[in-house]
Amino acid sequence: MRLPIITANWKMHKTVKDSLQFAEEFIGMLGEDRKGIEIVICPPFTALYSLGERLRGTGIEAGAQDMFWEEWGAYTGEISPGMLLETGAKYVIIGHSERRYVLGEDDTAVNRKVKRALASGLCPIMCVGETLAEREEGRAVSVVRRQLEEGLKGVELLRPHLVIAYEPVWAIGTGVNASPQDAQEMSRLIRDELGSLFGVEVAQEMRILYGGSVNPGNIGGFVAQPDIDGALVGGASLEARSLADIVKQTEESVYGS
Repeated sequence: MRLPIITANWKMHKTVKDSLQFAEEFIGMLGEDRKGIEIVICPPFTALYSLGERLRGTGIEAGAQDMFWEEWGAYTGEISPGMLLETGAKYVIIGHSERRYVLGEDDTAVNRKVKRALASGLCPIMCVGETLAEREEGRAVSVVRRQLEEGLKGVELLRPHLVIAYEPVWAIGTGVNASPQDAQEMSRLIRDELGSLFGVEVAQEMRILYGGSVNPGNIGGFVAQPDIDGALVGGASLEARSLADIVKQTEESVYGS
C-alpha cells in the first residue's frame, strides 16, 4: 500500500515565531501513537530552517513552497535547491496554481524545476489542475494531461520519487471542493498518464494528492478513494488543531479507528 501523505502549504503566512509556536502545539496534539501517515509542512522560506530544526526527529518533514531551476547565479530573489537542502527540506512544491496563474509560471518553468529538484535529491510535489472556465468548456482532462506531459517532459524515473497533487483551481481557497468521485476520476486519469510516461509499476507506487478546500470534515472521503493518497492542504493547515484533525481523520479512513 502507498504511504499516505498530508502536506501543509502555508503560502504567505506565519513568521518564524508563529511557525515554532505552531510546531509545539501540533507535535503535542499528534502524540506518540501515530499510524503510517507521512506529514510534510511547507512554511515560507524565512521559517524553513528554524521549523526544520524543530521538526528534526519528530517524523514530520519540512518542505519548500517553490525553488529555482539553477543551483547558483544572478537570479535576484530566487532560492536554489542546494539552499533548500541545507535547511533540511526534503520536499518542494512545484507548479502550484498560484505560481502558474498569479505569477505567470508556465509548463516549461515547471519542467525545469522538476528536473533540477530530482537531480538535487529533493522530492517534487508537482501540482496540476484546471480553472473553472476550462472545466466548464470540457477541457479539464486535456489541460491536466498537457500539464503532466509538459511538466514531466524528459524526466526519467526508476522509482516513485515524485508526488503529484491534483488541485482544481476553482476549488482552492473557495470553500467549494471537488466531490471525492470527481477527484478520484481525475486521479485515475493522472495515474494512467504516469503509467504511459514511466511504466505501470512506477505509476502504481507514485502518490497522488488532492488539494482544494480540504478540511477535517471532508478529508476522509478523499483518502478513501483508491487513487488518492493524501492531500495538499492550504487554509485548513494554518491552525494546529485543524491539521491534527486532518491527520487523525486520514488515519481513521485509511487504517480504521
